[in-house]
Amino acid sequence: MITLRNWLAALLAAVVFLLPLSPVEAARGTDSYDGNIFALYAGDGALVPPRLSLADALDGDKPILLAFYLDDSAASKDFAPLLSDLDGRWGRVTEVIALTTDPYSVDPKAPPSDPSHYWRGTVPQLLVLSSGGKVLYDVDGRMDVGSIEKALSDATGIALPSDQAERSSSSFNEINSGYSS
Repeated sequence: MITLRNWLAALLAAVVFLLPLSPVEAARGTDSYDGNIFALYAGDGALVPPRLSLADALDGDKPILLAFYLDDSAASKDFAPLLSDLDGRWGRVTEVIALTTDPYSVDPKAPPSDPSHYWRGTVPQLLVLSSGGKVLYDVDGRMDVGSIEKALSDATGIALPSDQAERSSSSFNEINSGYSS
């Protein structure tokens, strides 16, 4: 005998299995929230949260690579592989700090230990700071990797290899798998 309860359970099961399910997709080219952009688009979820706060990094003796981004920004999603690449090559001699801008406001009068002091209200934004907080390089939007590396070279005193010095005219905001065919 079919009870109302059994009939409703069978109907619910049929509806659930017959509904078209769309796959979950990350949307790199849209301003949608997909999760940690560094894990999704750069393969380096370890960039967030940063190892040190900006205040702690300013007390240290390394230059600082400070980056502002938003997880729901197409431009920041394009920026994620660049920052991950820079962290891989410069992370031992600089403090890399990636901060989502949600908790900050633009406030140049804030103390240098506050990220609001440096953020201009755009994403992505990348700065190279001396260990004392002096801005040595500041760029936003589409970024030239050669210029960034020149600033990092100047900040650290480490000369760029000649093959990297030639990259100054190239820009990097695309996923680079590192594989060649």
